[in-house]
Amino acid sequence: MGDVRQPWVPVWVRAGKAGWPVAAAVVVTVVQVVGTTVAGRHQGERVPLDAWGYLLLVLGPALLVLRARYPAVTVAANTAVTALYLWAGYPYGPAFVAMVVAFFSAVQRGHRRAAWISAGSFYLLHLLVSYAVPASWLRAPAGSVAGWQELGVTAWLLLVFVGAELARFRREQMAAVRAAEEEARARRSDEERLRMARELHDILAHSISLIHLQAGVALELLDARPEQARDALTTIKATSKEALGEVRQVLGTLRTPGAAAPRTPAPGLERLDELVAQAGHAGLAVTVRTEGRAGQLGAGLGLAAFRIVQEALTNVLRHSTARTATVELAWLPGRLEVSVADPGPPGGGDAGGSGTGLVGMRERAAAFGGAVDAGPDGADGWQVRARLPLTAKEVDA
Repeated sequence: MGDVRQPWVPVWVRAGKAGWPVAAAVVVTVVQVVGTTVAGRHQGERVPLDAWGYLLLVLGPALLVLRARYPAVTVAANTAVTALYLWAGYPYGPAFVAMVVAFFSAVQRGHRRAAWISAGSFYLLHLLVSYAVPASWLRAPAGSVAGWQELGVTAWLLLVFVGAELARFRREQMAAVRAAEEEARARRSDEERLRMARELHDILAHSISLIHLQAGVALELLDARPEQARDALTTIKATSKEALGEVRQVLGTLRTPGAAAPRTPAPGLERLDELVAQAGHAGLAVTVRTEGRAGQLGAGLGLAAFRIVQEALTNVLRHSTARTATVELAWLPGRLEVSVADPGPPGGGDAGGSGTGLVGMRERAAAFGGAVDAGPDGADGWQVRARLPLTAKEVDA
């Protein structure tokens, strides 16, 4: 399955992964056979290695080929082979390497109970062979294990246990870190898609609303007053061109990292006059009022403020019969309050809009720790009020 999903992986890499269990088994075999042979020369009290002894030394590593698919069976079988080797009285040495590898593999793959039962059974058998089993049952003399050797075996088993558990804990920790990174990556991707959807909605809803209104005006004036119809068509052309440029800029974020950067800056409150002019062409007279000393907003906060005003004016055009609106910018200590109001009354729909426009405005404000309220103004009109926190840099600008 991995080869299907990743055809770019070189053949020699795939072959290496497939052959790694066999290679590891060969290495363990060499270590056990050579190391135990050398160690056995200094253990005259043990039974010298013979054909059966070498067969047991090879059989354990050979079983390791199955450890990835059958870890519990592999550790149990290796324990049995090593215990049989010990019962036969063959020399001590690296004859337990295969069992250690099988133990580690079982613990790493989640078969801790099988690994611990196998290790405990092996140690119990070791004690029986060393002290409890009659000498006549053994090929090596009973009680031939010295105290320091017994301590060495115990310490060795404890070291294996601790090492396997630490390796398991480290592996689980790394898996948790990778899972957290994947979750964060997915969350960033979702947030980016949401940002793009919000941006496209604001651009298209505003532009298409203006185009719709101007197209209606052009159709009404085309025969009676063609010059005024020409003005409406000119507005449609300019609005559609600007909308197309902004859509391309948003979609540019989907390109490869090597793509060219946007050639125009993101809109901010400095382009509020253009927005007012567009609304004027659509028949909505907008009055802008400013209170307090204006600061220089950052690109993100400036874009949010601009889009909130743009969406609010679009809602006036779409859902209100009013032909006037007021935009107020209040630069207060630590925050900017943006208010868009129209005298109403509502037209053929909810003055606040029933789609995602209001949701988008609230999401934009919330991204900077602000909030948006929208509702009737107490008369027939509608008001949208946004509160956007300012940083010290923006306040002092």
